[in-house]
Amino acid sequence: MANHSQTKPTLTLIRGLPGSGKSTLATMICEKTGAIHLEADQFMVDRNGDYRFDGRKLRDVHARCETECDAYLSTGQAVVVSNTFSEIWEMQAYLDMAERHDVPLQIIECHGQFRNIHGVPDDKIDAMRKRWQQLPDRYS
Repeated sequence: MANHSQTKPTLTLIRGLPGSGKSTLATMICEKTGAIHLEADQFMVDRNGDYRFDGRKLRDVHARCETECDAYLSTGQAVVVSNTFSEIWEMQAYLDMAERHDVPLQIIECHGQFRNIHGVPDDKIDAMRKRWQQLPDRYS
């Protein structure tokens, strides 16, 4: 585990389509650095530990992910958030958070094509691909 008292926390955002390797990369970074990994999918797990997507909960799970990220950053803990973030506005709360906490921000894009572990239908992935926005220059 990294010693967080001597280094400034960081916020890393990992974006990409379902099956691009976001969660795997986030896990690897967190194992290496001691950062906390957050993603909305973590909050869609039932009492038995099974992933259960519920579109009605999306707003709430994203808000919870943002709240937990903010809380960790406020304690000096580095955080890695993985999400599709297909449109820039979806990252805005985190961009603002990095500025508010004055922590370095890193944005990584995943472009792999692996098995989609959450069963997102191909038509939904195609819709995400069509609305994908490139990062503004200041973040790339």
